[in-house]
Amino acid sequence: MAENKKQIEEKETPEEEILFTSLRADSWAEFYGQKNLKQSLQISIAAAKKRKESIEHILLYGPPGLGKTTLSHLIAKEMNVNIRVTSGPAIERAGDLASILTNLEKGDILFIDEIHRLNKVVEETLYPAMEDYALDIIIGKGPSARTLRLDLPQFTIIGATTRIGLMSAPLRDRFGVVHRLSFYDPKDLEDIIQKGASKLKVPIDRESIFEIAKRARGTPRIALKLLKRARDFVQVKADGKLVKDLIKEALDLLEVDEVGLDSSDVRYLKAIIEKHSGGPVGIETIASTISEDIGTIEEVIEPYLMQIGFLKKTARGRTATSAAYKHLRIDLPKTPKQDKLI
Repeated sequence: MAENKKQIEEKETPEEEILFTSLRADSWAEFYGQKNLKQSLQISIAAAKKRKESIEHILLYGPPGLGKTTLSHLIAKEMNVNIRVTSGPAIERAGDLASILTNLEKGDILFIDEIHRLNKVVEETLYPAMEDYALDIIIGKGPSARTLRLDLPQFTIIGATTRIGLMSAPLRDRFGVVHRLSFYDPKDLEDIIQKGASKLKVPIDRESIFEIAKRARGTPRIALKLLKRARDFVQVKADGKLVKDLIKEALDLLEVDEVGLDSSDVRYLKAIIEKHSGGPVGIETIASTISEDIGTIEEVIEPYLMQIGFLKKTARGRTATSAAYKHLRIDLPKTPKQDKLI
């Protein structure tokens, strides 16, 4: 139930989809951050264009909101080809995949988001298509069944996933180019926010940009969401200009603190510190304490807390670090047990 609620809360409205599409980088110059990844992709693209071939199949993985979809569109634009966008759960049967692949033209790109969620039968149908540009279709049933092989034009699959560990090894191995997207530095986020504000035609000062960047959890999608929420706030409460004091007021209203923790993160940390003496405590116990789904805790709450050093995961359970105590302005317990853990 809690997981469904979280999914509903995070699902973007059509208006937000339009907003983020409009704020997406439409050139390499506008795609800030991920420097090494960009250089590697640009070399692969230049080499493919020089050989007049399709670029190799590409797998992009990493946390959500870092630009995997944007990169796929930039690659298609640079290669001057069409891009078809779908997702793993949307391709339910092998026939769905066959319909998509047979409609591709030479050089086209098929972008598959959340590729780790492909149906096993669909995945196996994809293997010969990726390796040999051919599609094996079974006609008939029983002893009279026969296989028909359809030749496909050269095309490129760009797969995106937030959980590469759930992909099967045979599927991973069929991607010639594999890249991981990392969280962004505050400086890169500042450039993204500045560009987003420019596209939204909202005046913003450097202090406001910095204030949003440090609360964006290293993620461009979150930075742009906070920018939009702040824009709404100042348009109602002030003259529409984004200044530091109003930005802080808007983000405090959204319960996003100075390092990007929201109310769920704070509630999680306080449950460990105040109700379980700072840990170690098991995930099931925490989930019961804060009435949250285990999957939501592991996939939404914990990754960022571990990244910024507020949480440790041990064999015995979860433990809040001294940095978490300091941030929440809670005094460290003086017991030898806690000192040893922290």
